[in-house]
Amino acid sequence: MKTKTSAYRLQYLDWVRGFGALIMLQGHVFDSFCKPELRSGLAFTLSQFVGGMPPAIFLFLTGVTLSFLMDSTERKGMAPLDRVSTAFRRSGYLFALAFAFRLQMFLFGWPAQWTDLLKVDILNCMGFAIAVLSVMAFFHTRQRIVLCTLAGLAIALASPFVSQLDSPAVPSLLRSYLVPTYNGFSFFPWGAFLVFGMGAGSLIRTIPQEATGRAMLWVGSLGAAAILACQYFARIPHSLYAKSEFWLNSPVQVLTKLGVTLLMLAFAFLWTRYGAQPGAWSLVRQLGTTSLLVYWVHIELVYGRSLWFLKNTLTVEQTIVTAVGVIALMLALSMLRTNWHRVSAVLADMGWWYGAKPDRVPGD
Repeated sequence: MKTKTSAYRLQYLDWVRGFGALIMLQGHVFDSFCKPELRSGLAFTLSQFVGGMPPAIFLFLTGVTLSFLMDSTERKGMAPLDRVSTAFRRSGYLFALAFAFRLQMFLFGWPAQWTDLLKVDILNCMGFAIAVLSVMAFFHTRQRIVLCTLAGLAIALASPFVSQLDSPAVPSLLRSYLVPTYNGFSFFPWGAFLVFGMGAGSLIRTIPQEATGRAMLWVGSLGAAAILACQYFARIPHSLYAKSEFWLNSPVQVLTKLGVTLLMLAFAFLWTRYGAQPGAWSLVRQLGTTSLLVYWVHIELVYGRSLWFLKNTLTVEQTIVTAVGVIALMLALSMLRTNWHRVSAVLADMGWWYGAKPDRVPGD
């Protein structure tokens, strides 16, 4: 039975995920539809700056849920190898989703280059990172807090070095999963967010329920401190690296986004626990409960052929209106998904449902 506290825990994670979906939607609409000559302006720059956060948020939360899975299998008394195997199978699920997504994009965009099927998108990155990091299931939950934090730092700090990996001995497909690029989501540095999330999720599982609020204040403080520290180090004229690009492989960029994510996590918990009305419907949380569906559909809608006549043609004001429209459409799709049992029951009553009549739920 779900307790009130466990429900709050799910709510604040959904809230963060939903906020990530919101800023993702506006960022992609601006990127696809705004006129090229307006892309040097403040509105577009701000949109893309904020829109750079969702991948970090989604990877971080994937790590949180993965750590919950590892903790659950440990509590059930599963052997270490079985725990690793269970975590590793999660990567197979994400890889299947990733290739299904690429196949759909390939077919809907036909004619297209077959190499598009091999593009490393965020779902591929999640699958690869989980496959690599499934070994963390060998360790106990408290051990993973430290180990995952250190592993996240190691991935972030190593990313500029990995960028220089240009050996012909490394297959191009493997390189696309490892080496930072502006056209994909490689393990370096993006995998750092997932492993940081594993550390955070492990911490959450060890905190007594009554102390979670106090712990979230510390999480928010840590996030703010990380942002301030990164701003300081970003201004230092000297660097440990011979070559590093801030938006591509910089550890400072990774830790800044981590700090913002931690602040959002703390705010979401405090808001859902103390600010929002208990049981009240939330637009943000609604999107978070169906974030994968929203991601999948909006990519085809915004970057596919359905709205081809809007590509690179809109003013800032028109783009904002379009973004609101896309968000409203994705919200409607999300609500249809979560309320499908009610919709199917109504259709059945009207005689429009074929097959076994869906069961009603209490309150319908």
